Amino acid sequence: MSCVLIIESSARQQGSISRQLTQQFINQWQTAHPTDQIIIRDVALNSIPHMDANLIGGWMKPAEQRSEKEQICLERSNELMAADVLVIASPMYNFTIPSTLKAWLDHVIRAGVTFKYTPARPQGLLIGKRAFVLTARGGIHADDSSDHQEPYLRQILLFIGIHDITFIHAEGLNLGSIFREKGIRHATTLLARIV
Repeated sequence: MSCVLIIESSARQQGSISRQLTQQFINQWQTAHPTDQIIIRDVALNSIPHMDANLIGGWMKPAEQRSEKEQICLERSNELMAADVLVIASPMYNFTIPSTLKAWLDHVIRAGVTFKYTPARPQGLLIGKRAFVLTARGGIHADDSSDHQEPYLRQILLFIGIHDITFIHAEGLNLGSIFREKGIRHATTLLARIV
């Protein structure tokens, strides 16, 4: 049995294409892997505190001296380490990811936990995991300099050791009904083939 950790980040609870893609992923994954555990964390609905000096300082304390808030923050990276598959559902906001998703990443990318420093270069510690990134974009940004979403997420995932990464983009969602339907159809078709 594997564990799938899904991170939802769309501010929209209704009508969100990235959430629709997530639901399709869940349905397909459960059909193919009925015994797997699926955990959903909605960082838009249950926001994560941004990093501050107190939080970072708390991480440096011995476990018995940490506050409940500090301990909860540490458990986010523990949950990621325990997962076999990571699914990130992210709309594109202002050419990049939602700030709520960035906050989650800041909590789980931790030296000595999800990566470590070596004399040559940092080394990711989450080897052997798979990641699926499901995005929704109002325009068309794939392979364009305006895309600060995929390159950033790819670099972050590689940095922590996740090398098996699949991106599925639903693009052109705000360019009219023809582009919208084409973008959604393209993403759902890819998702059906991959999962």
